[in-house]
Amino acid sequence: MAQEVTFFIDLLTLEACMQILPNVPCVADASGKRAVQRCDFLGHIPFSDTSEGLFRSYLSPAYMASVKQVRTWMEEAGMHCRIDAAGNLIGRYEALTPNAPALLIGSHLDSVKNAGKYDGTLGVILGIEAIARFHAQQKRFPFAIEIIGFGDEEGSRFPVSMLTSRAVAGSLDTLPDVQDTQGTSIQQALQERGLDPACYLEAAYKPSQVLAYFEAHIEQGPVLESTGHAVGLVTSIAAQYRFKVTMKGMAGHAGTLPMHLRQDALAAAAEAICCIEKIAQSGPNDLVATVGQMSVKPGAPNIVPGWVEFSIDVRAGTEDVRNTAAETLTHALQEISQKRGVEMQLTLQHDLSATQCNPQLSNILAASIHTVTGQTAYPLVSGAGHDAMIMAALAPVCMLFIRCEKGISHNPAEAVQDQDVETALRVMCDFIQNIPSEKAI
Repeated sequence: MAQEVTFFIDLLTLEACMQILPNVPCVADASGKRAVQRCDFLGHIPFSDTSEGLFRSYLSPAYMASVKQVRTWMEEAGMHCRIDAAGNLIGRYEALTPNAPALLIGSHLDSVKNAGKYDGTLGVILGIEAIARFHAQQKRFPFAIEIIGFGDEEGSRFPVSMLTSRAVAGSLDTLPDVQDTQGTSIQQALQERGLDPACYLEAAYKPSQVLAYFEAHIEQGPVLESTGHAVGLVTSIAAQYRFKVTMKGMAGHAGTLPMHLRQDALAAAAEAICCIEKIAQSGPNDLVATVGQMSVKPGAPNIVPGWVEFSIDVRAGTEDVRNTAAETLTHALQEISQKRGVEMQLTLQHDLSATQCNPQLSNILAASIHTVTGQTAYPLVSGAGHDAMIMAALAPVCMLFIRCEKGISHNPAEAVQDQDVETALRVMCDFIQNIPSEKAI
């Protein structure tokens, strides 16, 4: 792995911004409550790129400030810290024997625009809290524990997601040549932070260095709340397709073009979207399909739209279900476009296979959930993508979900209960103490 590199941070600006914040969380001992307080603390400037609503994008000033603060908490918990070649923050709690393989515990520090405070960040902070408890007890293990704060899971700055976990997992062949909305390339952004783009792939771990990967994350759905469970056992992460659909018709005057002669791209897209919804509704419960983006041209109230572009996101617990749905909706959209006399182009932009969590690790995690809560572990398929699905290429993975209020996520209304987070922390600590040696996994 690459040696640590030093970030450039405008410390005067950071210190000035820090003066407008409340004090650093005051709970002294590791706890779920302190984890929540720390996430709340990171929800404002300078840890946000915007003054209204949380937005923390990869390699931005807010990301840099967050790395600096979280690193302080890692060091206070007894870890040695470094920044890898991809800009991820990594804290290592050494094993009884130096240089032993590590249990990786991670999630992401970046966010979407107008985000909640707990998506991703809570998983990183909970890992720190677990280490703080073990350190206070002077307890170490045959394996090391490394807490990873991934820099880019959301893809909210550059048009690629889970970039930094791909680097760690060794799944990248090359660094993508992409730009953000301001025209800054990822290579330029790395150089501005003292990172060498040519060394990006050196963030990869060797399989022999890793025992397993564990991730705690808010559920981002309402199931745990509706069933009365504080935490849940993730059995798999859904397969995902993301498409870009372009429909080209013929623009025309809204007052003079008869209805039966129109090639209305927006009307075709509207019918397509309703069809996509029906296809998803007719499938298994784990099948979902979403149209979340749309562009219309010319975009005037008195012109029949001649061009429309929209996204389709299709997810399911298995690849067979996802693939069947994608094939069905593709045929349906082709029929709609032909009937309406518009040209359609469908492009696959994103393809993530379903990820099964490791059965042996999941059994241990289920036992820890029962030990802590007295309840049988509630199984869940994650419809959302996570760094764990990328890390599965490197090591066995398992995940713990934490109840969130009304299932709301990617929204400032995102909320968790201190008691639920404390339950998650206790489950994590019990799990860590019961995972087998490297040879047993």
